[in-house]
Amino acid sequence: MFALLLCAALVPGVRASESDKRTIVTFSDSVEIPGQVLEPGTYVFKLLDSPSNRNIVQVWNGDEDQLLATIQPFQTTNLMWTTRVFLPWTSLSDSTLALQSWFYPGETSGRRFVYHQYPK
Repeated sequence: MFALLLCAALVPGVRASESDKRTIVTFSDSVEIPGQVLEPGTYVFKLLDSPSNRNIVQVWNGDEDQLLATIQPFQTTNLMWTTRVFLPWTSLSDSTLALQSWFYPGETSGRRFVYHQYPK
């Protein structure tokens, strides 16, 4: 399952705008983000267009007509993962991987998600 998640997460969709870091991704398995589980499918991760805080992440459905989550992450840097879009954690439950961090393709600065209960 871990390999499937990485394969799905490694292939981002269209890079529509560098300013909002819009990233389209399709997951073949359920994944957890803070506060909810995303079922298999296509999602859009992007930064909220806010002049005061450029770290608020929005998660939309694939059509971008339904906002699923607004997340306040921490900024993070990882020089070793520049080609990866997401870094997964082990599951919070027995069957779902949690997303630890989101990096816009090719960037070493990303956003680390905060969970109220840390993954195992």
